[in-house]
Amino acid sequence: MDPDSVKSTLSNLAFGNVMAAAARDYQKEVLAQEKAQASSSVNQDIDLDELMDDPELEKLHADRIAALKKEAEKRQALKRQGHGEYREISEGDFLGEVTGSEKVICHFYHREFYRCKIMDKHLKSLAPRHIDTKFLKLDAENAPFFVTKLGIKTLPCVIFFRNGVASDRLVGFQDLVGKDDFSTRTLEGLLLKKGIIKENKEEEDDDSYGERNRTVRSSINPDSDSD
Repeated sequence: MDPDSVKSTLSNLAFGNVMAAAARDYQKEVLAQEKAQASSSVNQDIDLDELMDDPELEKLHADRIAALKKEAEKRQALKRQGHGEYREISEGDFLGEVTGSEKVICHFYHREFYRCKIMDKHLKSLAPRHIDTKFLKLDAENAPFFVTKLGIKTLPCVIFFRNGVASDRLVGFQDLVGKDDFSTRTLEGLLLKKGIIKENKEEEDDDSYGERNRTVRSSINPDSDSD
């Protein structure tokens, strides 16, 4: 037999054995990966089941439910105190109303004054959105004692009360760019800055307050809004 032929045959056999071994190794690696993936999937299912029964997650869920319940109860209590709407009161109701809540906004108005009607519209829009604060209105003509006591000279006059004590006020529109067509959002921003209402987390377009105020037609001269 030709020595070179024998050498070539042996070489080919050796190469074939190497390739066969490599193929077996590759097959083993693929099977191992598939097995590992299957095991991981089982473990994930077990982990999810464990999470469902996790006492810490159950406690967090219970705490969240309790917080929501507490918030709902608080809102109901505030509504019983007259929060959540813009209400008219009488002079006889005034002390009880402003001392009965932590934060109160009271608009002293004249029913014929043009700018008082504009302020009415904005406060009516804000009251349901800021339930922590009570929104009231009082006819200045029918409340001479408190008009004098609080030194009210110009209408509209919006006075802020904290725990029954007058803490600040808006006189006319002087803090609202002095114009009649200011938006509800402008007034809301001012009230937020003064701290008499809290930030509302719900994002709403300005349209949710109603359109920017149209001029309320009145036979009264706008410049005559004073008592």
